[in-house]
Formats: sequence, C-alpha cells, structure tokens
Amino acid sequence: MPAARVEYIAPWWVVWLHSVPHLGLRLQPVDSTFRPGDPSYQESLLFLGLLAAVGLGLNLAFLATYLVCTCCCQQDHGVQSKQRGSCCITWMAVVAGLFCCAAVGVGFYGNSETNDGMYQLIYSLDNANHTFSGIDELVSGNTHKMKEELEQHLDRLSEIFAARGDHIQTLKFVQQMAGNIIVQLSGLPVWTEVTTKLTEISDQTSFVEHYRWLSYLLLFILDLVICLVTCLGLAKRSRCLLASTLCCGVLTLLLSWASLAADTAAAVSTSDFCMAPDAFILNATQDQIGTEVINYYLHCGQSVSSPFQQTLTIFQRSLSAMQIQITGLLQFALPLFPTAEMDLLGIQLLLNSSETSLHQLMAMLDCRGLHKDYLDALTGVCYDGIEGLLFLGLFSMLAALAFSTLICAGPRAWKHFAARDRAYDDMDDDDPFNPQARRIAAHNPPRGQLHSFCSYSSGLGSQSSLHPPAQTISNAPVSEYMNQAMLFGGNPRYENLPLIGRGSPPPTYSPSMRPTYMSVADEHLRHYEFPS
Repeated sequence: MPAARVEYIAPWWVVWLHSVPHLGLRLQPVDSTFRPGDPSYQESLLFLGLLAAVGLGLNLAFLATYLVCTCCCQQDHGVQSKQRGSCCITWMAVVAGLFCCAAVGVGFYGNSETNDGMYQLIYSLDNANHTFSGIDELVSGNTHKMKEELEQHLDRLSEIFAARGDHIQTLKFVQQMAGNIIVQLSGLPVWTEVTTKLTEISDQTSFVEHYRWLSYLLLFILDLVICLVTCLGLAKRSRCLLASTLCCGVLTLLLSWASLAADTAAAVSTSDFCMAPDAFILNATQDQIGTEVINYYLHCGQSVSSPFQQTLTIFQRSLSAMQIQITGLLQFALPLFPTAEMDLLGIQLLLNSSETSLHQLMAMLDCRGLHKDYLDALTGVCYDGIEGLLFLGLFSMLAALAFSTLICAGPRAWKHFAARDRAYDDMDDDDPFNPQARRIAAHNPPRGQLHSFCSYSSGLGSQSSLHPPAQTISNAPVSEYMNQAMLFGGNPRYENLPLIGRGSPPPTYSPSMRPTYMSVADEHLRHYEFPS
C-alpha cells in the first residue's frame, strides 16, 4: 500500500490561522505549538477573546456617539427634510435586513459544516475504539484458551497417557507451544486506557457539539425575529415595537461579539493542532503505548514495518505445530486409548478457534484500518470543522454590522415619528382629516343623543309605548336629521343616518340654499314634540 499519510495536507486556512501571533496577557510572545494544558498557551487564546471584547467596546462607543449626536442635533423639519429622513431610514432598514439575511445564511452553512466535521470525528473515534476493544478481547480470549481450557485437556490426557512416554512428550511439546503463545500475546499492547480516553473524548465532544449547534440555531432564529419585528415597527410606525426591538438588538450585538470571540479562539487552537497532529498524539500517548506502535499507525505505509509481525508469526507457527501434534495423537493414540477421544477433539476445536482468532487479530492490528480512521478524524476537524468556524465568525461580524445599522436607524425613526406627531398637533383638533383626531374619536366616541334616537325609534311598536331616556338634544343634530328626513320622504328613521355623529364633513350649501335649510329645520323643531 502506498504511503497514505502524505495524502493529508493542512489546508491554507489552517496555515493562515496558525500564523496568527500568539501573545500572552502581558503581550509577550507564546509558542504556537498546541499545548492545551499549558497556562501560557491558554493565555494566548484568552488574549484573542479579549481582542473581540475590545472590538465590542469600540462598536458600543461608536453607537453611543452616534446616538448622542442624533438626539442632540437640531434639524429643520421641512417637507424636503422629512422626505430625506424617511428615505434614509428606509434604506438603512433595507441594508440592515440584507445584512441580517446574509449573516443568517452564512451562519447556517457554517453551523452545518462544523457539525458535520465534529460528527465525523466522533464516528472515527468510535470506530477506532471498537477496533482497540476488539484487539483486547481477542488477546484475552486466546490467553484464556491457552491457560485454562487447554491446560484442563492436557491434564486429563496426561493421566490417560501415563504409561506411554512418547505421548507424554507430545503433550509437553503442545504445552510448551501454548506457553509461547501466551508469552507473545502478553507482549501486545493493552488498549484499555486508550479506549477509556477515546470514549471520554467522544462523549464530551458529542455533548458539547449538540448544545453548540442548538445554541447557534436559536441565535439565528433570534436574529431573524428581531430583524423582522424591527422592520414591522418601522412600517407600522410603532414606538413600542421599535423600543423593544432596539433593546433586543443590543443584546444580540453582545451575543454576536461573544460568539466571534469563541469562534476565533476555537479556530486558532484547532489550527495549531492540525499543523502538527502527530507530535501532539505521540506526547499524549507515550505513557500508555510505545512510540513504535504509535508511529506504525500514524505513518502507515510500505516503509513502516509492523511491530507485531514477530508476535503474530510465532503465534501462527505455534498453532501449526500444535495442530500437527494433536493430529498425530488422533491417528496413533486414539485406537489404543478410546477414552482420550473427547479431550483430543476438544483440543483440536480449540486450536481451530484460535487460528480463526489469529486471522481476526492480524486484520485488527493492521495499520490500514486505524490509519483510515485517523485520516477521517483529521479531515473532519481540520477541513470541515475549521471551515465551519470561519463561516460562523463571518456570521458574527455580519450580524454585528446588521444590528449596528438597525440601532443607528432606531433614533432617526423615533425622531421622524415625533416630527410627524408634532405636525399633526399643529392642525385643528376638529379637523376630521387629522389622523390624531380620528384616533381620539375612535377611542372616545361622541356621547350625544344619537343613540337615544336610535333606541327610541327601533320599531318595537308604536312610538307612544316607548319611553326614551331623558336627555338633552342639541339643535345641530336635530336640524341635520330633520333636513334629511324631509329629503327622504319625511319618514323619521334615525337608524339609517350614516353621516350623523361619525366625524364626516358636513355638506356644502350655497348661500341660496341656506335660508331654506334653516327654515325647514326650525319648523320641524317647533312641531316635533317628544313624549314625556
């Protein structure tokens, strides 16, 4: 097999992130070698997070300065100024919405890529863990067969063949071969500590990745909701929606910068690992596994010889020799000692089972399977994982830019709403075309006597049988009503008057029509008497 290890080449973003200066809290240079347990290396990662905190402080300082300048400056509220202000607010909202949508799209892609990389790492760790566990099971199983089961058969056969010295020598040779197998199997590495560590890493990675993916998903949804509600508040000119979404926008701005700090530190530290993963793994496992064994799996190829070749060769030769001796006993000793048949057949089945286990052990100890898992883990972490972190960092910057734009647009929109309200306050309150007057009329309907007229003439019998409430009736509504009654045939049906008491503008009369209108109204007022 050609050297598969050379297929792994660190991508350009790993080289670029690894070249980022590593500085401590006192601005002293720190070695960029991946050392997660070293306090100085941890300080260099913390320093990167503090840089994001400085960026947040500058962003907040800019927003505070902009808000103070916007709130304190005096502007002419002419028509052209209003139009320019409204257009500026609209374009700021559009730009913020576009940035927010772009940020969420980039964030979804980065979150998915990081999640794929982490689960590829978990899958590779589980595969390697399964291989190591299988090796330990095969070694312990063959050792138990040679120590316990084979010894029981040999002890019974020794009693049966006690009178035959040649058969006893054959049994001693079989026992010696079994001892050689036990010695060779004891020289194989025990992977118990490695499997325990891999299981712990896999479980922790799965736990952290699940909540990391879910947290970013909730952050994407929050960004979209705040952006949409802000645009809705601007469209409906609602100060309540605008104020609440601006407060949420500041919170989301803080979350964006915090996520940028976490993504930057994670990307740089992972890139430091991906630049020299072999060295870190050798240092981390040198106390549990020999360096020769680790190099065999890390640099799998034709140029690297297996450290288990001698062990497996002796195992195979010993089994072959034992099978030959047991086959000879079955041919020559069994006709003379029929009672030995069960033990001889038991030994033969045991040796056949051990030979099958030997082939499985050879396949599991081969470097190709574990080396493939190692390359898959590196690909998941160094390619998909770091690439996803870079896109998540880009999402954080775009989201911060989007919500900074929304926060800048908020005070301008607030002043624009206030200017419109002041323009409406300058209008006459009795003007039916004033939006504020319509709003006041909607919340405070007129308390005239129109409702009494409608109730009184609702048609439940004769008018004399009804007793309307004693209320004063103004002349203006009655005159208007009586005039309309004359125009529509003299039938006084008060419930069919759509223009009375509804804020509609009064009809326009020419000077020649006004005396006629007033005389008709006065005549009807004189002749119309309400029952007591």
